[in-house]
Amino acid sequence: MATEKMLKFVTVPRLMPEKRDADARTQDFDEIYREFAANKAAEQASRCSQCGVPYCQAHCPLSNNIPDWLRLTAEGRLQEAYEISQATNTFPEICGRICPQDRLCEGNCVIEQSGHGTVTIGSVEKYITDTAWENGWVKAHLPEIERSESVGIIGAGPAGLAAADVLRRAGVQVTVYDRYDRAGGLMTYGIPGFKLEKDVVMRRINQLEQAGVQFVLNCNVGDDISFDALRGKHDAVLIATGVYKARDLAGDNADAAGIVRALDYLTASNRKNFGDDVAEYDNGTLNAEGKRVVVIGGGDTAMDCVRTAIRQGATSVKCLYRRDKANMPGSQRETKNAEEEGVEFVWLAAPAGFTADAGTVTGVNVQRMRLGAPDASGRRSPELIEGADYIEDADLVVKALGFEPEDLPKLWGVDGLEVTRWGTVRAQFGTGQTNLDGVFAAGDIVRGASLVVWGIRDGRDCATAILDYLGQAASVAAE
Repeated sequence: MATEKMLKFVTVPRLMPEKRDADARTQDFDEIYREFAANKAAEQASRCSQCGVPYCQAHCPLSNNIPDWLRLTAEGRLQEAYEISQATNTFPEICGRICPQDRLCEGNCVIEQSGHGTVTIGSVEKYITDTAWENGWVKAHLPEIERSESVGIIGAGPAGLAAADVLRRAGVQVTVYDRYDRAGGLMTYGIPGFKLEKDVVMRRINQLEQAGVQFVLNCNVGDDISFDALRGKHDAVLIATGVYKARDLAGDNADAAGIVRALDYLTASNRKNFGDDVAEYDNGTLNAEGKRVVVIGGGDTAMDCVRTAIRQGATSVKCLYRRDKANMPGSQRETKNAEEEGVEFVWLAAPAGFTADAGTVTGVNVQRMRLGAPDASGRRSPELIEGADYIEDADLVVKALGFEPEDLPKLWGVDGLEVTRWGTVRAQFGTGQTNLDGVFAAGDIVRGASLVVWGIRDGRDCATAILDYLGQAASVAAE
């Protein structure tokens, strides 16, 4: 019976895929976790309790049917498991690699709460879809009927690509415009290969192209094509640009050479790993080799930066964060990986400016902090400890303080597009409809900097709303 293959969490311990040795993995940008063997994937899937109220599914932004594909994996029915996993998720193998499962599905697993150790959901999800690719089960989804309506999507990140997939399956003509030379957004240029190897992203892009999605790359809206021209060319437009404006730091010598933005730093590294010519990497501006590196920030982007610097051959890598380890926003799993690889964390430390020599950074003026009373979010607020400043020597400082939206109305010369006081596009919850007719928005440009999985969810929801809009428009036209 099928149930005999489940409920093994009492006798089978939790197991992650083997992690490559820290000394070995810091020599390259390959992913650090090895693949599950088939028997281990089935064994770990069998630990699922098949609980009546699946909290893993409830806490997944995509509401993935996790218990069912775990059961099918335990039974060896991998193709069916893949079909279920991809029914709600455009990129299951990407989410399996980079989702913070410890804060989402795995962190809310019933057997985790009971003390038996969570099911390794992300690793099984990755295994299912990688197996599907290896066996040719992943196909380009050509629509049964082609429709005449077209949709222009601005931004080839998770939200834009997820929307493109849903719209194209419905037969809509889809064109995706992006400022970069490769599609994928932060999945391509913002996340290092040791977390997400780039061929994993590129094969999904190729799948969308095979399904008929058109990509117009190296295209800056507002310069190469106007927003009004896009509206005139398409029946609907989706804004899915993400948020790329880096939060900045003030203080003495804040403009010194050697102080760089996280996204610039990560993009240069990813381009180099694609084999591109990257002048700022080759001349050392965005290369940590032989340098004392200080990364400022405590989120996942900061973890990407410190671990990249280790691989580039930095002489030392330190991460400054103004709160303590328990209150950092980044994944605890990623923090542990960074510590294993030789990153030193300096907790309760905030930058107050920089030292420089002849215009080039030489150090960070660090203020020691302590945690005070909780703020409105419930996190304890950092407070300055007077007289505890010191200089942290540095040849390269990377600012990883998060991202904010660009001023799209100004950037694109669009009158009337409503934005919030934070600069995000104002859009209806669940549909993404903006105040402009036929213009929708999804992903980080609406919700602010967030997770890839939320971008996928927003893109899929918005695509459904666009299909409703196109249907209504067609009905009006037919009357």
